[in-house]
Amino acid sequence: MKRFWKDVAVADRAILLDGKPLRTPGRLPLVLPTEALAHAVAEEWRAVQTGIRPHEMPLTGLSNAAIERIAPDTVTYAAGLAAYAETDLLCYRADAPSPLVDRQAAVWDPILGWARTRYDVNFTVTTGVIHRAQPPETIARLGTAIAARDAFQLAALSPIVTIGGSLVVAMMIAEDAIDPDAAFDACHLDELWQAELWGEEWMAADTRAAHRADFVGGAKLLALLRT
Repeated sequence: MKRFWKDVAVADRAILLDGKPLRTPGRLPLVLPTEALAHAVAEEWRAVQTGIRPHEMPLTGLSNAAIERIAPDTVTYAAGLAAYAETDLLCYRADAPSPLVDRQAAVWDPILGWARTRYDVNFTVTTGVIHRAQPPETIARLGTAIAARDAFQLAALSPIVTIGGSLVVAMMIAEDAIDPDAAFDACHLDELWQAELWGEEWMAADTRAAHRADFVGGAKLLALLRT
């Protein structure tokens, strides 16, 4: 879609293009839950030069998803994200070499420690990639925590969970307990360690940069929902 509007405004947390309310692709009203988010989405529309590029408008895309895809059934959507607790990245460790083992412990153990304190849960930590079941109480409590989130929060958490592979990291970001870029690096610790050891491959670097943008975009939405 080429740019057809001249003016972008915010009224009652809705976005107005030349005075007309913006709608989602499914023609539902695009009304945002906070003023901060509404103005941030409006800035994405002001920044459009010649045509719409969805990857440059992450807040708009996540807001559309929250309204159209998630709000009609938040229970099912939350359950899909909660399933990541069964195979949380931070619970699967390397057994060698020792520098990688030590780095995983230094970065990942404090994050799991935060979750133990915050949710009164325990984790089964193992080496290798063979699945090890987590305690049922852990699955239940983390599931309850994410089920309490609304549609916009779930939309924001979705790229964080799926890109990072860690529900614990996502919930830590949701509670403003970790810097989003540090959280992304924690979830990509193995990849970054390999790059340090063997050098960076440009395609991998480009892919990681795109993933970081989506990951941090989700965290930005969470922050705007808190203001």
